[in-house]
Amino acid sequence: MADTRMLSFTHKSQAYPAKRNPADRAGDFQEISPSFLLAKAEEQASRCSQCGVPFCQVHCPLQNHIPDWLKLAAEGRLREAYELSNSTSTMPEICGRICPQDRLCEGNCVIEQSGHGSVTIGSVEKFITDTAWKEGWVEPLTPVADRSTQSVGIIGAGPAGLTAAELLRVRGYDVHVYDRHDRAGGLLTYGIPGFKLEKPIVTRRVERLQAGGIHFHLGVEIGGSGEGDLSFDTLRQRHQAILIATGVYKPRPLGLDGSGHRGVVKALDYLIASNRKGFGDAVPAFDSGALSAEGRNVVVIGGGDTAMDCVRTAVRQGAASVTCMYRRDRANMPGSAREVANAEEEGVVFEWLAGPTAFTADSEGHVRQVQAARMRLGLPDASGRRAPEPDPGQEFTLPADLVIEALGFDPEDLQSAFQAPDLAVTRWGTVRAENQRLSTSIPGVFAAGDIVRGASLVVWAIREGRDVAAAMHAWLKSEAAQQGAAAPLSGAVETGRSAERELA
Repeated sequence: MADTRMLSFTHKSQAYPAKRNPADRAGDFQEISPSFLLAKAEEQASRCSQCGVPFCQVHCPLQNHIPDWLKLAAEGRLREAYELSNSTSTMPEICGRICPQDRLCEGNCVIEQSGHGSVTIGSVEKFITDTAWKEGWVEPLTPVADRSTQSVGIIGAGPAGLTAAELLRVRGYDVHVYDRHDRAGGLLTYGIPGFKLEKPIVTRRVERLQAGGIHFHLGVEIGGSGEGDLSFDTLRQRHQAILIATGVYKPRPLGLDGSGHRGVVKALDYLIASNRKGFGDAVPAFDSGALSAEGRNVVVIGGGDTAMDCVRTAVRQGAASVTCMYRRDRANMPGSAREVANAEEEGVVFEWLAGPTAFTADSEGHVRQVQAARMRLGLPDASGRRAPEPDPGQEFTLPADLVIEALGFDPEDLQSAFQAPDLAVTRWGTVRAENQRLSTSIPGVFAAGDIVRGASLVVWAIREGRDVAAAMHAWLKSEAAQQGAAAPLSGAVETGRSAERELA
């Protein structure tokens, strides 16, 4: 057992799980680092200073009990550490892999501020829950009451929808999840590459929900016109409550001269094609070369995590060269600093303070070059960040056979798609959800995740899924009040009874 006195940061250095050699990892889509070994996880957890005011917890959207489960992990009490971690997060091993800890918990760690290097919280979190899966500590989803006479329809099988589905099913409701894709998980499945999040990690979460009685209706688009699609009104007639958790998938257009050339593609189209190939699906656009980087000079436009996913995917597809062009400098890049470092290790070239001005094509209309201009940072914009502006006389060009636009995402027009003009939206097109972003303008219809917040982090989607499940439960209980209280299941186990006091 590791030294359990904690505060060992004074004599134990910060350490992360060793990354695989860049040349090796660039040849596959496996995660670049394995989980900690037990002794190393205990050692790193013991570096926690056990702050009186834990800034790591304060800056975690889920308010995870980080110091407490770090202490349990340091003492070798891993099952207790898992149970505490799992009490606030429905996907701790996923957050441990893809959360930008350098901007959240670890970036606000007190010992990081004192110059000792933060506790490697994300790596310990990943280790704890991976161990729980291996040891069989992840229990089946068991309802604590029978409220199956009330049905909930959830539109979207991403992290917000899956979190709400799990917590509502635990409370005993009949839960149905609808998603346009053929697999559940949303961007966890199709938007995030395997080298950050291997797909079996997501699949086992979905399978647990299915085994717990949640019904998945995949390949169903709400408001679509295809066979098997459903209207929003039909969904409302089927269920007592609806949750809109569609996320935001509409790519922001660059709108430059030449944006319509062949070889200028959207980031999500590119990532979905790559992930589908990883599943073994037939992907004609990939096989034809339209969405493959193999042998090409690739330029990715953007500076967020999606851009980092694209450049690192292009490396693994065998691109001849990969360049990321971003209009601000490194310090102002919105993507994870760790992802930038990983990309550089794998051979990606960054053009900082540079923005595209046009794309030129060959005689057949296929992009061959990016025309660009150097930028400089001017006065702060509305967000407080210094706005980039062209630096006169600093034009240049880059060769490019494939240009990937990774500029972020906007919400789709749900009023039109759902034929629901009474669904109030903001001026940005996100769903207007009142009462702490929960209930919409339509009674019994709720919203959570990116469709409310705008494009954001997975951990925030999980947080809103948790919050909206509690709000929907309160609303459904009030609706059912005249029918009497729900009866607890006769087979509830002891852990179920403790959960029931909180959930019922």
